[in-house]
Amino acid sequence: MKNNLQIEPNAQKPKYQQIVDEIIDRIQQGILKRGDQLPTINEITASLGVARMTVIRAYEELRERGIVAAQHGKGYYIASTNVRSLMHVFVLFDAMNAYKEVLFHSLKEALGENVSIDLFFHYHDLKVFENIIVNNIGNYNFYIIMPHFNDDVSDILKQIPKDKLLILDIDVEQLDAGYAVLYQDFEQNFYQGLSEASHLIQKYESLTLFLSKNQFQYTPKGIIKGFNRFCDEYNIQREIVDDLDVNNLQQGHAYILFLENDLVRFVNFANKKQFKLGQDIGLMSYDDTPIKEILAEDGITTISNDFVQMGKLAGRMVHNRQKGKVASNCSLIIRGSL
Repeated sequence: MKNNLQIEPNAQKPKYQQIVDEIIDRIQQGILKRGDQLPTINEITASLGVARMTVIRAYEELRERGIVAAQHGKGYYIASTNVRSLMHVFVLFDAMNAYKEVLFHSLKEALGENVSIDLFFHYHDLKVFENIIVNNIGNYNFYIIMPHFNDDVSDILKQIPKDKLLILDIDVEQLDAGYAVLYQDFEQNFYQGLSEASHLIQKYESLTLFLSKNQFQYTPKGIIKGFNRFCDEYNIQREIVDDLDVNNLQQGHAYILFLENDLVRFVNFANKKQFKLGQDIGLMSYDDTPIKEILAEDGITTISNDFVQMGKLAGRMVHNRQKGKVASNCSLIIRGSL
């Protein structure tokens, strides 16, 4: 086969991925057939003006998908014309809850039907997190990982080739821009959401943030920083409490809760005391879910990331092998509880 591969040097898509797509396109057109020899690494390097490692990466990607094989003395050749062969993706979440279910289904749809996904959970156990990753290195074409820890996990993540890794939902500051990261800026998002709701919060005597110790709930440090920053700037009396005790709830005060079970307990308590949400007592939450829209008479006010959009963007970043740190959108949703 003559080397007539073409790439766009200034395209956002990585050069090695362009080479992969070019070869697949020629297979689909019938130009390349099973057994056909591919250009050597040196030939492609010379004709396209790319680095050897770029070509090696492209051939390795095709080899992992079973499309290309290598044989001593023959070089690289087409082993299969089944270009719809599955891409195997490893996904590691902390735990499953309502908003992560929305995120996962959006991600799955964005990745497409020719991608198989294995989903794992680490439940905020650092040793489990490390073991699951280490035991699966080399078993997948791509890794999507949600490192919900306030500890430095960069050394664990560095064991995965950076071109096969997407870090999801939280930034790992120790990793450079050569990694793919789609994250929430928790400090800025929380501060901005509270600021937009300040005219509602200021009618209450104080604002209390509840940090649950439940293993299924992770509270990034950025949320606490954003909370304190807001209260300092707007001169709001504040308190941070580990767990919800409904007996300590007071009329005329506002509260921020994360867990849906805590929200239900809060609303039940308010109903028994005949406190009207948004007037006698205030309530907010983080990360919107369907239950927060219908819980209580007029729903629960939330500061929320768009998890449908995050899943779609994550899928595009995987397919395009996009690098860099990308912040996900967040917004305040005002309902009757505040």
